[in-house]
Amino acid sequence: MSAPFLLGKVIDTIYATGADTETMAASLTSLCIMLTGVFLCGGAANATRVYLMQISGQRIVRNLRTSIFSSILRQEVAFFDRNRTGELINRLSADTAVVGRSITDNLSDGLRAVAQAAAGVSMMFYVSPSLASFVLLIVPPVAVLAVGYGRYLRSISKRTQDALAQATQLAEERISNMRTVRAFGKELSEVNTYTQKADEVLSLARKEAVLRAGFFGVTGLSGNLMILSVLYKGGLLMASQHMTVGELSSFLMYTFWVGISIAGLSSFYSELMKGFGAGARLWELLDRKPEFPLNEGLVLPPDQLKGQLEFCDVSFAYPTRKEAPIFQNLSLLVPAGTIMAVVGSSGSGKSTLVSMLLRLYDPDAGIINIDGHDIRDLNPYWLRSHIGTVSQEPVLFSCSIRDNIAYGAGDPDAVTTEDIYRAARVANAHDFIQAFPKGFDTIVGEKGVLLSGEGQRQKHSRVMIPSSISLALDAENEFLVQEALERLMEGRSLCLFVIIAHRLSTIQNANAVAVLDQRRVAECGQHTELLSNRQGLFRKLMEKQAFLQEEQKRALC
Repeated sequence: MSAPFLLGKVIDTIYATGADTETMAASLTSLCIMLTGVFLCGGAANATRVYLMQISGQRIVRNLRTSIFSSILRQEVAFFDRNRTGELINRLSADTAVVGRSITDNLSDGLRAVAQAAAGVSMMFYVSPSLASFVLLIVPPVAVLAVGYGRYLRSISKRTQDALAQATQLAEERISNMRTVRAFGKELSEVNTYTQKADEVLSLARKEAVLRAGFFGVTGLSGNLMILSVLYKGGLLMASQHMTVGELSSFLMYTFWVGISIAGLSSFYSELMKGFGAGARLWELLDRKPEFPLNEGLVLPPDQLKGQLEFCDVSFAYPTRKEAPIFQNLSLLVPAGTIMAVVGSSGSGKSTLVSMLLRLYDPDAGIINIDGHDIRDLNPYWLRSHIGTVSQEPVLFSCSIRDNIAYGAGDPDAVTTEDIYRAARVANAHDFIQAFPKGFDTIVGEKGVLLSGEGQRQKHSRVMIPSSISLALDAENEFLVQEALERLMEGRSLCLFVIIAHRLSTIQNANAVAVLDQRRVAECGQHTELLSNRQGLFRKLMEKQAFLQEEQKRALC
């Protein structure tokens, strides 16, 4: 910022009258050497500024993203029922990118503009206080305009990010379920739906563009008016011999730099407000406290863990559907070391039982006990590590089969190849895995789509002790799964097996059957006893299941 002042001295030295040539040459040489040193220092400082701000900003963005991701994973399952995956992904990617831009290059340029404007105004008053006072009268109106513009831009930025999140959510759902979209021929319909979402983003962007155009038009006009004011007032001062040509030149350059700084501050302020708008959505996630603890509570010694499960007068409704209760005063006792088959019509709450056992949800009323301990008093992380589950929809990560098998281990890195093979043999999955060209190193693809069919995905995911079984399997795969279950139970007298089942062939191996109906356990006992009751709900369910299978066979024929 000393360059304009020194350049003014150079101009005065050139236009000085009465000075001999040697004196002028010496003064000019010394001034040019000083300016060269100033420019070298300025270049080095500018390079250092860019490097430090880039590194610091990227570290901030990295920490922000990891903190957001950590906060998302700590939330209870009900949070994910209310917030869509696409929206959360948009916050993690797009919102952090907006915040990142506002605190990296934008913050660096903004701080530079502040320093440049402050130094420029100071030097303007140093060179000519009267001219500076006259020129800077235009700044207060621009500042008021900037404040109002920034507030509106912050609001419209948040609305834009919300609209973009909805579009991202739609795209994420449709792309991840592309096979369903393709099967029903909905490609063009989904394109139209996404176009409507994109049009909403475009509409908000158009409003922002109009606002930015008006604001930057005004700020550009104000900068030009400042230059014109300097030329007009400065010319009058020169005419009255209150300023020299060099001082006017210095003042003009300072005015030009201050104008550039004001334009930079305007851009900085607008980007900062956009960052605040996007950041508000991120702070919501960062500040949100999960309803359930992640790794707090009672941890039972291994010798006290038997596996007896008891539901005592449990009532429950999903947080997003409080008006539709799933259970009301449900009671069920499952002794340790037994297999309990849970059956019921669709929507009766079979999967919900397992979700509550894993403490993905807490009951609205009643207690769930494991070995006499309320699961709300137990450490959820410890509890889930002692419960092996297989969801009704098999889930595989887009990595190798080996990595998927090791995922359920406490320390996947410590799992040996022999451990992987042993788990696959127990699950009756070893042979078909080895049949792949790359064996256990085969990449399964997103959601396991590279495996040929439901049977391979289901059998592969049953390397852990199951608490629920989806029976979308053919007879051969069903037999192999049953065989794997029996092998898993050998020597595990303290383990509890809860099987969500529909087929009688699966239920026959259970010690008892619990039938869910009307938000409670309607029947409970051995399957032979329940089948003998011709009016019983269990028999009707089995007859209905057999009828549906026959209807499917007829439809195929």
